[in-house]
Amino acid sequence: MTATALPKQSGTSGSQAREIRKIAIGLLFISPWVIGFLWLTLYPMLASLYYSFTEYQILNAPKWVGLANYEQMFLRDKLFRTSVLNTLYYAAVSLPLGTVFSILLALLLNRKVRFMSLYRTLYYVPTVVPAIASVMLWAWILNPKVGLVNYVLSLVGIRGPGWFSDPYWAKPGLIVLGLWGMGGAVVIYLAGLQDIPSHLYEAAALDGANGLQQAWFVTMPLLTPTILFNVVMGLIGAFQYFTQAFVAGAFGGPLNSLLFYNLYLYRNAFSYYQMGYASAMAWVLLFFVLAVTLAIFKTTGRWVHYGS
Repeated sequence: MTATALPKQSGTSGSQAREIRKIAIGLLFISPWVIGFLWLTLYPMLASLYYSFTEYQILNAPKWVGLANYEQMFLRDKLFRTSVLNTLYYAAVSLPLGTVFSILLALLLNRKVRFMSLYRTLYYVPTVVPAIASVMLWAWILNPKVGLVNYVLSLVGIRGPGWFSDPYWAKPGLIVLGLWGMGGAVVIYLAGLQDIPSHLYEAAALDGANGLQQAWFVTMPLLTPTILFNVVMGLIGAFQYFTQAFVAGAFGGPLNSLLFYNLYLYRNAFSYYQMGYASAMAWVLLFFVLAVTLAIFKTTGRWVHYGS
């Protein structure tokens, strides 16, 4: 009995040693990512959470102030409310417009016509243009005196607005800029359209559905997972909007009309050196975006339809 049990124990220990060796090799391969995550992501996040409860101006040691930063933010800081309203305005207008125009453009680019590859490339090109170069280009196009848009409007007797120099037209100017660079979303919608089985359109045609009915009852329901993805990503991007607003109005634009949330956070951190206050703003943004994203996912059961 004893003699027959010994080889089994030896085999078991050898198998365990091999498993441990495999785990060790795996950990060795992923160690750069683990170290990078712990040192460059997790530690800064935890540090910023601590700093959000302190008065920290870089040169001096952090001073614990409890909820003072959050009280200042929600109760006394008027610029904070302005930045929130500007960001909500941009998200509420640009996201629906971008979604509608992206879907319509993807439907057009999904048709089988000559030179379609060229058309798709042309509509995607603005996406690869650097954000700063795009803003500089559109700052000239929307120039109230020598800009191309106002010149074209003047030809039909319309006096163009001031765009980035007008507090009422500054945000619409950035929204127009965003619509010009929606090629990334169009490509994703185009991939979603091409993933819809063709036999569904054939069945709908046999049932007497015309093109518009096929688009509404076949295309749109099966495109909803793609719409969900683009809406969530677009919402996160809208709440983190920074580069274009920074270039178009580095000091917040006329009457702070371009003072978006991330721009105000940047100014507190790197212009006023209020790192504690900026950290508190960052955590408020994180929880707000998380709450809105979870709320959207809660509604998916009523409007998102999967092919399976």
